[in-house]
Amino acid sequence: MSILLVDDSQDSRNLTKTFLKGEGYGEMVCCASAAEALDFLGLSGAILPNKDVELILMDIMMPVMDGIELTTIIKKNESFSDLPVIILTARDTVEDLQLAFAAGAMDYIKKPFNKYELIVRIRSALRLKHETDMRKAREKELTAALHQLEAANSILETLSSLDGLTNIANSRFLDGFLDKEWRRGIRSGISLAVIMADVDHFKLYNDTYGHQMGDEALKEVAAILKKSAHRPGDLAARYGGEEFVVVLQDTSIESVIKLATKINVDLFSRRIPHAASSFGFVTLSMCVSTAVPTANSWPGELISQADKALYKAKKNGRNRVEYYAMTD
Repeated sequence: MSILLVDDSQDSRNLTKTFLKGEGYGEMVCCASAAEALDFLGLSGAILPNKDVELILMDIMMPVMDGIELTTIIKKNESFSDLPVIILTARDTVEDLQLAFAAGAMDYIKKPFNKYELIVRIRSALRLKHETDMRKAREKELTAALHQLEAANSILETLSSLDGLTNIANSRFLDGFLDKEWRRGIRSGISLAVIMADVDHFKLYNDTYGHQMGDEALKEVAAILKKSAHRPGDLAARYGGEEFVVVLQDTSIESVIKLATKINVDLFSRRIPHAASSFGFVTLSMCVSTAVPTANSWPGELISQADKALYKAKKNGRNRVEYYAMTD
């Protein structure tokens, strides 16, 4: 382990170095002043901090900058905040002790020191440093593992909210979203609108083209609906089978009907062949339903009434948009 000895006395440096080498501490660096120590540690310029030091033995009485001021500078640097500093000095007043520990020193040995006392204090400091480093390494590993777990949970939560085929929200997420927005609407008085869409003659489409092509058609429909729900508070979801729902906040009925009509036009312009349909292409029957949420109503009513109103669109010839309001 590398030990930095900072002492302006050459005799003291030589004696301490001899003691430590005799105990197997061969990796030592000696500095005769605070300036030399700052240079070595990389704290006096733009170079990166030298983090190879495991322990500092610090004299207090040095010219220009004493050991207490130097210790304060070193300990303020994040790279050395856990670096143990042992003060070696002939001064042992209560004030010196208080200043040394306030600066961040972990131990204090009076000169002339006993060789064995010095070695025991150094071993104790290095052991504590090693344990601290191990603890921080474990904390870092645990933090990284926690972040990975949070990221994985976030991905799982996202996947659990999506429909596996169309990659838009599924019915479970739709239920929670509607409940949340309904409660918000009760507080704010903002209206809520839904567009419920059903692919016309979808069973016949599957019978004619196969389920794989049917899945592709549903993906096309979902992509158009997702594009239409472009505001942050809007949502496109697969309600089940060939049925879809778009939820819109604070939108006039005229705008909702216009949007639903555009969805139908966009889908028709894709010209997805449907030989079993009288229109020749894949189309949607849709119902637009609006409501201002109240404490005496619940979002399921909006969906339920819209679902029933789809029958009206189908009865009136399909490939069309009908309107239903809960206040009717």
